[in-house]
Amino acid sequence: MSTHARHGHDHDHAKPDLTRHGHTHDHEKPPCCAPLAAAVPDHGADCCGDAVQPPRAQLGKARISGGSIQTPIRIMQMDCPTEEALLRKKLGSMAGVTSMEFNLMQRVLTVTHEPAAIATILEAVRSLGFTPELSNGTSNQAEPAPEPARPWWPLALAGIAAIASEALQWAGLPTWMTAVLALVAVLSSGITTYKKGWIAISNGNLNINALMSIAVTGALLLGQWPEAAMVMVLFTVAELIEAKSLDRARNAIKGLMQLAPEGATVRQADGSWKDVAANAVILDAHVRVKPGERIALDGKIVSGRSTINQAPITGESLPVEKAEGDPVFAGTINESGSFEYLVTAVAGDSTLARIIHAVEEAQGARAPTQRLVDKFAQVYTPVVFAMAVAVAVLPPLLMESDWFSWVYKALVLLVIACPCALVISTPVTIVSGLAAAARQGILVKGGVYLEEGRKLLWIALDKTGTITHGKPAQTDFAVLSGGNDAEVRSLAASLAGRSDHPVSRALTEAAKRDAVPLRDVDSFEALPGRGTKGLIDGKLYYLGNHRLIHELGRCSDALEARLSELETQGKTVILLANAEGDNGVIGLFAVADTVKDSSRQAIAELHQLGIKTLMLTGDNAHTAKAIAHQVGIDEARGDLLPEDKLRVFEIKLGKDGAVGMVGDGINDAPALARADIGFAMGAAGTGTAIETADVALMDDDLRKLPRFVRLSRHTHALLIQNIVLALGIKAVFLVLTLTGQGTMWMAVFADVGASLLVVGNGLRLLRK
Repeated sequence: MSTHARHGHDHDHAKPDLTRHGHTHDHEKPPCCAPLAAAVPDHGADCCGDAVQPPRAQLGKARISGGSIQTPIRIMQMDCPTEEALLRKKLGSMAGVTSMEFNLMQRVLTVTHEPAAIATILEAVRSLGFTPELSNGTSNQAEPAPEPARPWWPLALAGIAAIASEALQWAGLPTWMTAVLALVAVLSSGITTYKKGWIAISNGNLNINALMSIAVTGALLLGQWPEAAMVMVLFTVAELIEAKSLDRARNAIKGLMQLAPEGATVRQADGSWKDVAANAVILDAHVRVKPGERIALDGKIVSGRSTINQAPITGESLPVEKAEGDPVFAGTINESGSFEYLVTAVAGDSTLARIIHAVEEAQGARAPTQRLVDKFAQVYTPVVFAMAVAVAVLPPLLMESDWFSWVYKALVLLVIACPCALVISTPVTIVSGLAAAARQGILVKGGVYLEEGRKLLWIALDKTGTITHGKPAQTDFAVLSGGNDAEVRSLAASLAGRSDHPVSRALTEAAKRDAVPLRDVDSFEALPGRGTKGLIDGKLYYLGNHRLIHELGRCSDALEARLSELETQGKTVILLANAEGDNGVIGLFAVADTVKDSSRQAIAELHQLGIKTLMLTGDNAHTAKAIAHQVGIDEARGDLLPEDKLRVFEIKLGKDGAVGMVGDGINDAPALARADIGFAMGAAGTGTAIETADVALMDDDLRKLPRFVRLSRHTHALLIQNIVLALGIKAVFLVLTLTGQGTMWMAVFADVGASLLVVGNGLRLLRK
C-alpha cells in the first residue's frame, strides 16, 4: 500500500492510504453532523435569517495541531467581508494567534492559537461588538430561540423624514426644517451604522460602515441635509435586502439537514414498537418504516420490500426497488410498501450527515478565484480612500478650485470605495454551485474542484462497475485437458469462492445455480491483477487471467487462438491450471459484463464538451477494446495492474491538459489520487469514498460527469461576470464622480446595487 503525494497536503486513510485534500479524516470515528444547538444571545443587527449550522463536533471543539489549538467560533454578526477585515486586523496582531480561517457563509471563524490565548481571543471579538459563540459539543442543548424580528417602524420613520426633507428643500421652506427632518432620518436609520463605523475607525479599519459614516457626516457638515438623509436610508434598506439575498446562499443546503426525520419507530426488547428520537437510536436497532415516511437512519432491509425515492442522496429521478438485503439511506422517502431494517449507522454517521459535512467543509475552503479577489480587495480600498483624500485636497490647493465641490466629490468616492460586491460575489457563486451539485447527487469536495472541472480535457475510467454494471455472468465453459466437467467446475468454483472479484463471483454464482459442490482450499493466496492460487486435496491450482497463464508458461498456439476469439467478443477469460504434471491448462471459463445504457450517453456528452475519454482496466486488451468500441471511448488500455494505471497518468498529466479519473475500487486508488480530479462512483453509503474523493458521484450514473463539467463551466462564467460587474460599476461611477456628475445617493445605489446584482447572479446556479 503506497502513499501518493497530492496537492501538497496530507491525508490519512486506512484503505487506501492516500495523501490528498488537506484534511485528516478518521474513519473509525467520523465527524458528527448533528445541528448545533447552542443558544445565541444576540445575533446582532447584521443577522438576517438562520444560518446553516455546522456539525456539533466541529463548532467550538478545539482540535490540537502540533503545539497549537484550532478552535471554531461562530459569530452571528459576521456575514460579509466588512466584519472579516475587522476581525483579521484585530486578531492578526495578537500574540498567541497563529492563523485564521473565515467561513462567511456559515459565520464561522476558525482560529489556530496557543492553548492559553482563547480567553483573550474571545474578549477581543467582543470588543468589536460581536458575540462569539462556542459549543460544548454535547447533544442535549436546547435549540436556539428564534431571532426576534427587527422593528420596522424606525426605518419607515426615517424614510418618511428623508422624503419630507427633500420635499421641503424643493419647496424653498426654511433650512432649519429641512435639517431637523434630515437628522431624524439619519438617527432613525443610521445609529447601527455609526456604531459599527466608530468601532472600525477606532481599530484602524476603513470598512463600508466607516466610509458611510464619514460620507454622511461630511454631507451634513456641508449642509447637504436631504442628500445625507436619503443616503443613510437607502444604505440601510439596501443592506437589509443584501442580507436577505445572502441568506439564500447561506441556507442553500439547509434543506438537506431537514430531510431526515427527527424520530424513528424502533422495536423494543419486549417486541413492542416505540417512537424514539433519531439521534438516540443505536447501531443494529430494528426500525419499521410505513408507506410515505422518510427514512431516519441508514440501514439494511431485513423484511418487506418497497420503492424508495433516493433523489435527495443520489439525484436519481426515478424511485428504486428495494428488497431484503438492500441498503437504505437517511433522508430518502419510502413510497409504497412497508418494511423493517437494521440500523447500520447512527444519526451523526449517516450518508446524509457525511454529505452535509462534506459540503460545509467545501463551503469554507477558498477557491482560486476567491483567493485572487481577496488579495485584490486588500489593495483596492486603501487606494480609493487615498484617491478620495487627494480629490478633496489637491484641486483646491493647486488650482484654487472650490473646496465645497471637491470635498463633495471625495465623499462620493468614499461611498464606492468598499469592495463588498467584489469580495462577496465569489463565495456566493461557489456555494450556490456546490449546493446545486449536491442536489443532483454530485458531491464536490471544494470550490477548487468546482472551478478546475472546466479545464478537464481527458477523463480516464475504470471498466468494471463504472462503464459496465460490474455483475458479469458466466457465458462459456470448456474442459481442456484432464478431469471431467463436474471436477473442473468444482475446483474453479472453490478457488473463486475465496475471492470477491466480480469475475470470481460470476463463476461462484454459476456453480451455486447448478449445485456444483465446493472443496476446501488451503494456503489460499490472491495474486493482484492476475488471479488466485491455493491447495485443494494437497495439489496446487491456479485460477487466473491470460497474464497469469503466460507467466506460468502454460500458453500454446491453440489456446491463444481460442482466447483471442473469446476476447474479441468482449468476454473475459479465466483459466484453471494445475501446477503439477504436463496437463497445462485444465479448464476455460468465459464471463461477460454488460454496458450500462447511461455510459454510452455519458461518453457522447463528454465528447460534445470536447473531453476525450480513456478506459483503464485490468481486463485483457481485447475485452477492453471491445467494450470501448461499444461505448465510444477514444482509447482503451487493458492488462493493467494498479501501478500500470498510475504510470499511464504520469504520461498523460501535464501534456494533454487536466486529467480526471473515475473509479469505484481500491485498485483505482493510486490513479484517483494522482489525477487532477478524482471521481468516486456509487459513493452512497460508502464513507471512505465520500471522504477521499475530490468529487463523489452518489450513484452509478456516469451522466453526472458531463453535468459536473457543465456546472463547473457555468460557475466559472458567473464568477467572471460578477467580477466584471462589480469592478465595471465602480469604474463607471468613479469617472462620473470625477467629472462632477455623480451624487452620493447614486453612489449608494452603485455600491449596494452592485452587491445585489452579483449575489443574484450567483444564486442563478441554484435553479434546476
